[in-house]
Amino acid sequence: MRITRAGWAVMTVLSVFIVVISAKYVSFDPAVFFERQRATYLSHEVPLGIHVFGAITALAVGPWQFSRRLRERRPRWHRRIGVTYLLACLVGGVGALLLAPVAYGGAVSGVGFACLAVAWLVTGGAGLRAILDGRVIDHRRWMIRSFALTFAAVTLRLMLLAAAAAHLDFRTSYTAIAWLCWVPNLLLACWFTRTRPAIAAA
Repeated sequence: MRITRAGWAVMTVLSVFIVVISAKYVSFDPAVFFERQRATYLSHEVPLGIHVFGAITALAVGPWQFSRRLRERRPRWHRRIGVTYLLACLVGGVGALLLAPVAYGGAVSGVGFACLAVAWLVTGGAGLRAILDGRVIDHRRWMIRSFALTFAAVTLRLMLLAAAAAHLDFRTSYTAIAWLCWVPNLLLACWFTRTRPAIAAA
């Protein structure tokens, strides 16, 4: 379950890039809101703020949980960052659940984002439970799955850019991406963290 340096670097750069882009929402300036959802966001600023603050915090600190050097040389900092990450996931997930019913694209998008929020909360909770029980390997598996869901913030925007470049209908694309931004991430993380059969001794 080791992440290569190149993979970690790409993951971190993309995460920081989306954090910088999304941080503008914290200003609550209507001019920076998603145009098609501006009126909705203005009437739901509290859950929007909760979600954005939690999500960008999780996205900003999450990659550092996978730094082997930090984990081995600064275990106390690894734990502190882990606590910050899980609290951010909790806050972001609650905010996402509050926003899901008014998601752009209607019920299909709303259910997609609600399922993402639930999966995000469940994987984070499972990761916490595993480390409290001393199950380090299981903890790592669940945290990889958790961050794969956090990373949906990145894949969503990359997919929206691809859909725009292909001149696809925005509403239709957005509705599909509400699911595609996280389901493949989670499936890939589950495959990556699968339990491999032991090799029998010769």
